[in-house]
Amino acid sequence: MQNATGPVFLADCPTRLAVEIISDKWAALVLFGLSQRPRRHSELVGLIGEISRKVLTQTLRRLQQYGLVERRAQAPRRVEYSLTDLGRTLVEPIEVLTNWARDHGEAVVDFQEAAEAAASAQARAAH
Repeated sequence: MQNATGPVFLADCPTRLAVEIISDKWAALVLFGLSQRPRRHSELVGLIGEISRKVLTQTLRRLQQYGLVERRAQAPRRVEYSLTDLGRTLVEPIEVLTNWARDHGEAVVDFQEAAEAAASAQARAAH
């Protein structure tokens, strides 16, 4: 990453690509869902929850384009998705983020709720 004025701020820096991949709403969950074993599309829908089949398909295709996920058709109606070797390299960083969320997520929610309450109080006072 270098320092604050280093390559991380350049448009072609690989760090931007990593952030682009991970910042997709569903990508980290899909990658983590595939970290244990290959899964079928319907399995991922059930595992992740709240993701539509269409969005899951789009996410899987995007992850395939990055070389992180591979699609294997084992029979005409049996398709599984699995992580590539490159995709497996993201499991540990995703686990680190998951642990951070587990340890600090409540504090973030508390802050958000306090900020919303302050904004509501300020809006009431303005009227």
